[in-house]
Amino acid sequence: MSLDRSLRRIGLVSCLAMLTVLAGCQVRPLYSESHGTGERLAAVSFSQPKSRIDQVIRNHLVFLTSGGAGESKHSTYDVKLAATSTASSIIDDEDDDNVSTTGVPLPGRVQVEGVYTLTRVSDGQVLRSGKREVVSLIDVSGQGFAKLRAIRDAENRAARELAEFIRAEIAIALAREPQPQTAWQK
Repeated sequence: MSLDRSLRRIGLVSCLAMLTVLAGCQVRPLYSESHGTGERLAAVSFSQPKSRIDQVIRNHLVFLTSGGAGESKHSTYDVKLAATSTASSIIDDEDDDNVSTTGVPLPGRVQVEGVYTLTRVSDGQVLRSGKREVVSLIDVSGQGFAKLRAIRDAENRAARELAEFIRAEIAIALAREPQPQTAWQK
């Protein structure tokens, strides 16, 4: 009988300890309104593009951060972005064109790499910088235009995916930013 009571006590104490630990957890949404992450994302401006890939990433980032409202007129944060794209064949083939002589498309890959830096405009402090890359797989046809179009479509897919990764990292950095105090909070 005493063994049964001691097991119940141990169970009760462990349940209370677990509840205490879980009560200390602070899980909150990344874009919670109380922390102003959504407004901070809308106050981000992006550097002017230098290539077509930069333009695709920038356009998608502007859409994602502003919710479709366009770029902010008065930005609090600035993102400098540079991206590169490379296309290659997956199979090492002797053909110079990397095109099958049988007319069957060969597998290929397009890799888009982006480097970004998020800075606060007011004091120029770098809040986050990073480098991300995304790979998109393609089938390379023997036809010249189809090959170019497949590469461009893969670049667009990879650029949009890269923009989503960068937007998530920017949102995380902005969520950690201390919220400015209003006059009545001081």
